[in-house]
Amino acid sequence: MTFPRHIAPAVLAASLLLSTGCTWFGEAEPPPLPGERISVLLYEGDLQPDPQVAGEPVSLGAAVRNSAWSQAGGGPLHAVGHVEGPSTIGRAAWNVDIGSSAGSRRPLLSGPVVADGRVFTMDSKFRVSAYGVDKGKRLWRVEREPVKRDWEAFGGGLAFAGGKLYVSTGYGRLAAMNPEDGTAIWQHDLPGPVRAAPLVMDGMIFAVTVDNQLFALDAETGERKWRHAGFAETAMLLGAAAPAGIDGAVIVPYSSGEIFALRTSDGRPSWSDNLAAVRRVDAASALADIRALPVTDGALVYAISHSGRTVAIDMRTGARAWERNVGGVQTPWIAGAWLFMVSNESQIIALSRREGKVRWIAQLDRFEDPEDKENPIHWYGPAVIGGTILVFGSHGKAVALDPADGSIKETFRSPDDVMAIAVADGTLYLQTEDADLYAYR
Repeated sequence: MTFPRHIAPAVLAASLLLSTGCTWFGEAEPPPLPGERISVLLYEGDLQPDPQVAGEPVSLGAAVRNSAWSQAGGGPLHAVGHVEGPSTIGRAAWNVDIGSSAGSRRPLLSGPVVADGRVFTMDSKFRVSAYGVDKGKRLWRVEREPVKRDWEAFGGGLAFAGGKLYVSTGYGRLAAMNPEDGTAIWQHDLPGPVRAAPLVMDGMIFAVTVDNQLFALDAETGERKWRHAGFAETAMLLGAAAPAGIDGAVIVPYSSGEIFALRTSDGRPSWSDNLAAVRRVDAASALADIRALPVTDGALVYAISHSGRTVAIDMRTGARAWERNVGGVQTPWIAGAWLFMVSNESQIIALSRREGKVRWIAQLDRFEDPEDKENPIHWYGPAVIGGTILVFGSHGKAVALDPADGSIKETFRSPDDVMAIAVADGTLYLQTEDADLYAYR
């Protein structure tokens, strides 16, 4: 989801004051200026195809058949590269109802993970289920939270590592489970809700609470090791981004726009950066939230903020290798020498990984009714699968693009409101906000 939620009263009041002008004092509202309205954040930068890379071929490298999708983003790096799988979808091999769907009080934010011949899911009421990958047969289901609570909660997610399934919930609970039957191994209560999936690596589990605190626990015992705190934000987007990790470092993004590289051993920062926009033209652009997962290839960390910053940060020094004034909430996908992303303006953009130079820009439909600009379309993706770039629209249509130039190869039907994907053993899994899980081969 890309809508800003839970905006603080002060921010909301300020936006209302700016939008109404002086009409509170009895003056007539002036007519709107003629012409098309465009995003100031988008066009104040250099978002144009760069002639220096215009002739470079966009090579993705050979497609790799990954055996698992063990954590959010595929694994700790959030970078799976060019994966083997269907470049278009037809009839699903199977589909199942995973439980309670998204609602106004309990949005569904957790995506599936795939490991050891099973697909694991969690619905909006924190019921965790396991399904066989062959036919989608449900193997077990357990309730991770009491049926009744004093307050509604949402969010959390799943991760699989070391033969265990790990769960975070909107009630601030972390747990380790036996993937064979869902029985609990240990559980630990944090002091705040967790909106994103946990990260598991180096024998530890990391989870971010809604007030921008990162907690590190021993993955075997659930014993708390250390914590790190960023600036708390009262206004944020719906959801959160799971941390990334590599070589003894955890990369944690916060809703404040801050991003830190912390040592896994003790939580001490190696470097930090902030992706908040320099100019904030409205209440929405003031939300510096890093909603997209940070991605790393080992040398660079790629991060996108909602407020209009895309950066590549040197993993060793923390210096910016490049930056672009474009925002988004969807996780970028790196394949070959290229990074592909979906912007807030419904554009698919191909950038060179090392220099951040724009190779091409493809504009997707922004509204189901473009003439009256009604029924906005929200795009999920991109995913680089089988030599094609796939994106999925909230209106039940998917687009396959040619990586070479961004041209549309095919438009086809897909499930409505896709909110998570996973790719493993050549199978593409799509999960929707209605809590349906589809498998395509």
